[in-house]
Amino acid sequence: MLQISTNVSIPDDEIELSAIRAQGAGGQNVNKVSSAIHLRFDIPASSLPEYYKQRLLAYKDSRITSDGVVVIKAQQFRTQEKNRADALTRLKELITAATRVQKNRIPTKATKASKTRRMDSKTQRGKTKALRGKVIE
Repeated sequence: MLQISTNVSIPDDEIELSAIRAQGAGGQNVNKVSSAIHLRFDIPASSLPEYYKQRLLAYKDSRITSDGVVVIKAQQFRTQEKNRADALTRLKELITAATRVQKNRIPTKATKASKTRRMDSKTQRGKTKALRGKVIE
């Protein structure tokens, strides 16, 4: 059972884990051992609360397919157990990130002093450029 929060958890039978061969360097061992983990989690068919499902399906992440299936490939470690733990951790982080509510940004206004400084510097710059003109005799 994967514990997401104090009152939300995912049963193990809803998470599909399969061992596959890892890519990249690893010598002769990489061709023999299936140490990478391919995790699949179907969001609409899961027992997550409706709020979690809606947030996950609306979340913009390349790991979530258009069908609402989360696909995570874990192959960072050399052992299957560590990759399995890594995949489950990444699934948990994805779910918590999707359900986190962003704080509304309150736009700030420029102060009167900063506006004055900006206009003064523009005026000064204009005077400097005006002195660069042709000298009239």
